[in-house]
Amino acid sequence: MKKLSILIVEDGQIQREMLRDFLRKEGHTVAEAETGERALAEVRSSYFDLLLMDYKMPGMNGLQVLQEVKKFNPELDVIMMTAYGTIETAVEAMKAGAVDYVTKPIDLDELLIHVNRISERRILLRENELMRRRLQETGVTADQIVYRSPRMEALVNLAGRIAPSRATVLVRGESGTGKELFARLIHNLSPRAARPLIAVNCGALPETLLESELFGHEKGSFTGATARRIGRFEEADGGTLFLDEIGELTPAVQIKLLRFLQEREFQRVGGNQVLHSDVRIIVATNRDLEARVKEGAFREDLFYRLNVVDMYIPPLKERKEDIPALIDHFLKKFAAENAKDIEGISQEARDQLIKYDYPGNVRELINILERAVVIARDSIITVADLPFGDRFAGASETAGEGRLKDSIEELERQMILKALEEADHHQTRAAGILGISERMLRYKMKKYGLKQ
Repeated sequence: MKKLSILIVEDGQIQREMLRDFLRKEGHTVAEAETGERALAEVRSSYFDLLLMDYKMPGMNGLQVLQEVKKFNPELDVIMMTAYGTIETAVEAMKAGAVDYVTKPIDLDELLIHVNRISERRILLRENELMRRRLQETGVTADQIVYRSPRMEALVNLAGRIAPSRATVLVRGESGTGKELFARLIHNLSPRAARPLIAVNCGALPETLLESELFGHEKGSFTGATARRIGRFEEADGGTLFLDEIGELTPAVQIKLLRFLQEREFQRVGGNQVLHSDVRIIVATNRDLEARVKEGAFREDLFYRLNVVDMYIPPLKERKEDIPALIDHFLKKFAAENAKDIEGISQEARDQLIKYDYPGNVRELINILERAVVIARDSIITVADLPFGDRFAGASETAGEGRLKDSIEELERQMILKALEEADHHQTRAAGILGISERMLRYKMKKYGLKQ
């Protein structure tokens, strides 16, 4: 816990000394001021993390001091002390910039909770500032992860803390949440950033090809193996290997991966030579691996080897604070890519996009915004530019389950068609674009009557 530099602003000497002694025992550095005017002089001449300030004082009251302090240093945290029953005063102080308030007589245990919360926040702010500097140094841009929500901020912060290590990371989350982006962020912030990051979709390849893809093969090891092939573990030497859809691994490949994690060695398919590779492993899944372990479909020892650091990326519907930032970012991006003069989006269209639940997560929102930019007739994106017109609006608000299901399925069908076109109708590549297994893609194609 970060120890804070605290200024107590209280005209009552007994109360001030009691708070001073208590906070010093907790390890904090404490200064005192008996008036608002003296507090302002202290703030201008010394550094403080926190002001613990009484509202009612002779001369300047706490609210007046708070307003002046925020002009001088907006980052300084203030907890207001108010008399019991003056909640209106507390609300007024919060509006003026106080982070919290406590009522008199002060409960010291409650006060400590507030102070510890500020201490934790200060640590997070410091780490985030270091993160921003490291991002600038490594050239990582906002194109990778766009967010405003505290949950995503905490995840980006975690990525920065674990990046310097070689610990294996398990990234969980629904399809389309941005699991690979976090893998790239960890890699880019690590000492391995100058070496390759290689991504493999484990659900897009059959067992025989996946084993060869990961570990390589020797000439003649199977039909079609006309030459030696270097696998991804060798290619990623010194860098990072990102294994997506790790829950789809077959038992044979699980054993070889476990051996590598334990011994840092492997053999090519059909080979006897023991090879070594200095590679960091980051894996991702949208499956419940604990359930897979209970079913016997996933090795428990491998699960614990992979799950050194566990990151869960929440679905977009659970972090709607991020949607406005994503809208603004990708509208600007797609307008530039398509040479369209897009100035913004109507409030009605923005509201509908925020209300929608996005079963396809960020990937679905990006698809919707790209489509809107491409078809827009005017410089402002409107509801008419959103997919399916009124049907989309209904799905976003109070339409029945049937209409919502129709809208989602039509959007899913369009996404599959677009991915197939991008992949030149190569199903393995299309599945990789969509972030689903090839088996799931074939099922969806059959469901929607799309030709093989």
